[in-house]
Amino acid sequence: KQGLTELLEEFKKHAIDGPQLFPDDMVTDQPERQVCAEFIREKLMRNLNDEIPFGIAVTTDLMKYDEEKDLTKITATIYCERDSHKAIIIGKKGEMLKKIGSQARHDLEKFTHSKVFLELWVKVKDNWRNSDMMLKNFGYKEQK
Repeated sequence: KQGLTELLEEFKKHAIDGPQLFPDDMVTDQPERQVCAEFIREKLMRNLNDEIPFGIAVTTDLMKYDEEKDLTKITATIYCERDSHKAIIIGKKGEMLKKIGSQARHDLEKFTHSKVFLELWVKVKDNWRNSDMMLKNFGYKEQK
């Protein structure tokens, strides 16, 4: 944190006020389902470190709010490329998947402002990173 105060002061000297482009309560321009998938993917990356660095994708298959129970049910699928990756993600007796789910649920509850019932599934899709169709389905778009 050395020099942080000075850096911020320098930014303030050069920053220009502009129009507010988004409402105060808007935290992202991404769909809620995409944000939920990214919370889960982040927990996968943090917990698995270098074991499965890039070969995972997450889709939010269901996101349904029950007003009566103040509960959001989220079902998500974690895709990996190999059976050995699936075993690592699930972990011994499901412990890794349980840990990832618990951490993700904590963030998801803050995001949804409700209790969250999170159901995670792990599926193998061989070479999904080499399939244009799969990349598109997972929300990865070609850069132009």
